[in-house]
Amino acid sequence: MDDRPYFITVDEARAICQQSPPPLRTEHLPIETCTGRVLAEDLASMVNDPPFDNSSMDGFACRFDEAASYPCTLTVVGLQAASGDNELVDVGPGEAVRIMTGAPMPPGADAILPIERCDVGNGTVVLLEPPKPHFVRKLGENLKQGAVALTKGQRLTPARIGLCATMGYASVPVFQQLNIAIVSTGDELKSPGEALAHGEIYESNSYGLAGLVEWAGHTPVRFPSVADTMGALRDALNEATKTCDLILTSGGVSMGEFDYVRRIMEEEGDVHFWRMKIRPGSPPLFGMWNGTPLFGLPGNPVSSHVVFRMLVAPYLRHALGTDGPKEWTVRARLCDPVKSTSDCMTLRRVTLTSTEEGMMAHQPRHQGSGNLESLASASGLTLLQPGQSGEVGAWIDVLVL
Repeated sequence: MDDRPYFITVDEARAICQQSPPPLRTEHLPIETCTGRVLAEDLASMVNDPPFDNSSMDGFACRFDEAASYPCTLTVVGLQAASGDNELVDVGPGEAVRIMTGAPMPPGADAILPIERCDVGNGTVVLLEPPKPHFVRKLGENLKQGAVALTKGQRLTPARIGLCATMGYASVPVFQQLNIAIVSTGDELKSPGEALAHGEIYESNSYGLAGLVEWAGHTPVRFPSVADTMGALRDALNEATKTCDLILTSGGVSMGEFDYVRRIMEEEGDVHFWRMKIRPGSPPLFGMWNGTPLFGLPGNPVSSHVVFRMLVAPYLRHALGTDGPKEWTVRARLCDPVKSTSDCMTLRRVTLTSTEEGMMAHQPRHQGSGNLESLASASGLTLLQPGQSGEVGAWIDVLVL
C-alpha cells in the first residue's frame, strides 16, 4: 500500500472520501414528484403567506371595542365566503359579517368571534363574549414575499413540498439522483431461487445495498455477480463507469488470495485508503476507478451494511450538502455486555426498548458479521469508542437503524 493511509479512524476515512465527490447534475421537476429529493437552489417565496388578512375561524367578523359589554347584539350586514367571490362589505360600528375560515377580512373588521360563541338571530347576532383579534391571520405573517424559506441542500419532506406549493412553485430545481453501481464478487454466489450446490450461498449483499442506496435517495444499479478473476472484475468495473456516478463493490477487499477488488485497485486503480478502525467492517477501501469514485465494501453482509451507514451514507450527504436522511443517535443503557476493543469503534447490533429509566439496549443474537438475521432483528448499533466500557449498566451512544 506504499504510503497510502491504512487502518484509519472513521473521521479520517470520511475526510479522505469527501475530497473525491461524485459528479452532480440538476433538473427541474414537478413538485408532486419531488418528495425525498434534494433542493439544488434556494427558494424565495413568490407571494406573501397569507396573501391577505383572513379569518382562522368560522364565525363573525366585527370591530373590536374595548368599551363594549357582553353579551352584545350586532346587525349582520353580509356574508364573506372563503372563495372571495362575493363583494367585500364594509363593517361599521355595531355591525358584523358572517365569515368562513380562510375568507378575506372585510374592511373595517379587525376581530373574529367563532360561531359556537354566538347566538344567531334574524338579521342579528349576539356575541356572548368579546371577539378576538388573534383569530385574524395577517398578511405575510407566515412568510413574506421574497423571503428565502427553503435552502439548497434541504431534503424535500412532504411538509416542504407543501411549502413549495404555498410559495407558488409548480416545479423546483433538484439534484439528479446519483446512479450507483452495485457489484458483488465471489465464485460461491448464486441468485436467490437458484439451486445451491455444496459450497454455494445466495447472493444477498447487492439487494441490501440497493435498499440502502434508495434509502439515501439515489438510484441503485445492480450488476450480475462477478466471478473471482481479474478479467471479469475489470470488465464489470469498466461497464459500471459508463452509466454510473459511483461504484460499490461487495467482497474481495481483505487479505485473501482471491480478494481481487483490493488487488485490482492497487494495481490498476487509485486507492485513497484501505481499512478503517471499526468492528465489524474493518477491511473497506476507497479510491477511483477510471475517474469514478469506488467504495470497496466487505463481503460479510453485516459488515457491508455497517460500512454503508458509517462511511457511504455520510459521503452522499456531504456531496449534496443535504440534511437527510437524518441519522439519529440515542443514549441507552446496556443490558448485556458488549466487548469493546482498544483501537476500533465497536458497532454491535442491539434491540432498543423504552422504559421509565430511559432507553435500554439488549443484545439477543450472536454477533457474527455473517449473521444477517441479527441485523434484520436489531433496532440500533452500538457506538462504543475504543477502550470504552461495554459492561452491563453502562450508558452508551446507539445509532438508530
